Parts: sequence; C-alpha cells; structure tokens
Amino acid sequence: MFKNSSKILFTFTLMAGTMISISSTSWLGSWMGLEINLLSFIPLMNNTKNLMSSESSLKYFLVQALASAVLLFSVIMSSLKYNMMEMLTSVKLMELLMVSSLLMKSGAAPFHFWFPGVMEGLSWINSLILMTWQKIAPLMLISYLFIKTLFIFPIILSALVGSMGGLNQTSLRKLMAFSSINHIGWMLAAMMSEENLWLLYFVMYTFLSSTLVLMFNNYKLFHFNQLFTMFTPSKSFKFSIFMNMLSLGGLPPFLGFFPKWMVIQLLTNNNQILLMFIMTMFTLITLFFYLRMTFAAFMLNYNEPSWVISLNTNNLNSFIYYISSFFSISGLVLVSMVYLML
Repeated sequence: MFKNSSKILFTFTLMAGTMISISSTSWLGSWMGLEINLLSFIPLMNNTKNLMSSESSLKYFLVQALASAVLLFSVIMSSLKYNMMEMLTSVKLMELLMVSSLLMKSGAAPFHFWFPGVMEGLSWINSLILMTWQKIAPLMLISYLFIKTLFIFPIILSALVGSMGGLNQTSLRKLMAFSSINHIGWMLAAMMSEENLWLLYFVMYTFLSSTLVLMFNNYKLFHFNQLFTMFTPSKSFKFSIFMNMLSLGGLPPFLGFFPKWMVIQLLTNNNQILLMFIMTMFTLITLFFYLRMTFAAFMLNYNEPSWVISLNTNNLNSFIYYISSFFSISGLVLVSMVYLML
C-alpha cells in the first residue's frame, strides 16, 4: 500500500480527518473532517492493477458527496430555524436528514445500496479501512444525535439486509460487506442501551474483521471455492479460518458472541424484548450460511483434488494470524475468567 510518499500522506490525512470530525465542537467542523477523510480515501482506493477500483472510487465519491451535501444542508437549516417558518424548520425533520446522511456515510440500511458494490472493486486492505476506520466518524456523530424512536427502523433493516443479503453470495468481499451491515445494526442497538457499549462492540468487530481480512489478503483469497481447496494440506489453518468466520457471526463459544451478549443483556434490561428477539433471529440467519460453508469444508467425504498446491503456512504472517485466531476462538473464556477474577 505504501509504495510512494503520497500514500503515506493520504493515510495521515485520512486519520486526521476522522480525528477532526469526532473532536470538533461544531457541526461545520465535523462536516469538514468528513470531507478531508473522504478526499484522502479516494486516492488510496485507486489501483492500477485492479480495473474495478476506478469504478468503486467513483461510486464511493458520488454517494459520500451526496451524503455530505445533505448533512451540510441540514446543519445550515438547523442553525437558521429561528429565522424561518416553523413548517420548514421542524427540528425532527432536520435531525432526520442529519441522521440519514450519516447512516449513508456509514453504509447502514436502508442506505446500504453502494456498500457491497464498492467493496467488490477494492483490495483487501482498502476493504478493511472501509469496514472499520471509515465508520468511526459517522457512528460517533450518530451517537451524538441518537433518538430512540428514529432508530428502530434502521436497526431492524440493517439486521435484515445484512443477514438476507449474504445468503446467495460466493464473493468473500461481498459477504464481509453484508456482515458489516449486520454488525452496524447491532452497534446502533448498542447506542440505544448505553453510550459506550457500541465502542466496545466496534473494537471487537474491528479485531475479528482484521483477523480474517489480513489472512485473505496474505493468500489472495476472494471466493469460497478457494477456501475449500487451497488449504487442504494444512487442516489446522483451514480449521482456524472457519472458526474465525463463526466467531465473526457471533456463535456462543467464541469471542464474537461477547459484544452481542452485552447488547442482548442491555436491550433486555431496557424492556426492548421484541427488538432483541428480531435481531437475534436475523443473526441466526447469518450463522446459518457461515455454518453451511463450514460443514461443506469439514465433511469427511468432501472431494479434495490431488493436484492441490501446497502453501507456506509457517511464515510470520501465518504466525500472527494463529495468535489472533487463538484470541478470537478462545477469547470469550479468557474474558469470562478475567471478569470473574475482578
């Protein structure tokens, strides 16, 4: 990624834009930070070796520019509300516009239409940035604006789209995109319960996504059939890949279940039983297609070609992946033990 000094410069301004946005004391400053962040990410997306990166960067720019324009419009209208007619400057309407623009920037449903398409044309490292770092500023600004009655619809729709959208996917990047949409629904639900819980969820999601994405990038994996055949010589590596997928889906013995557990507990304590039930049901659908892949790969009678190329899984990157996989797979036990000791 850092082939020249411009990449380092744009990465620095990308991070600076996010910091400006979340630390600003005015909405205008936050908008400026989002714009710096956007204009820094566009050059990082372009890759001469990937013909789809130009299409993805154009899609991303158009959608983000639209969201920024709506955000700026709603901020200006809110600041003028004392000088305009009441009908035109309803506070609820302006808040709805601001929240909608931020949901579009973060890729949450019902404004998710651009997210899987953009992800499909990016490299794995850029996809990881889009799934994690690019969501920090919009989600932080959403937490400042949070209105319970306004967020029920995006929460349920994000969980629905994230689970149903991944059912018929064979592309790993699109599956990670729909998984991200599903997790955004859980983060928004965490905002309903407690202000800081979504940050814990986001950190856990970033760790689990990074573990998978860095391994996909290391072995240049983009489709499911590659997962089934490439790691036949190394059964332990194949096992850790699919266990990490189940952890990202939130299966109880793994670390990925811990943030969902916290959200379920707090929603229950706040008497949001119906919302908790709906989100849990949709998450079971995501677990269904993760388990479907895992069963296909682990069946004893699964066809294995005799010409499989042996891969070097003893290098430094693989060692780092094994370490992170250990925490991903056994993290819930470790967290529980630490909690009991405290």
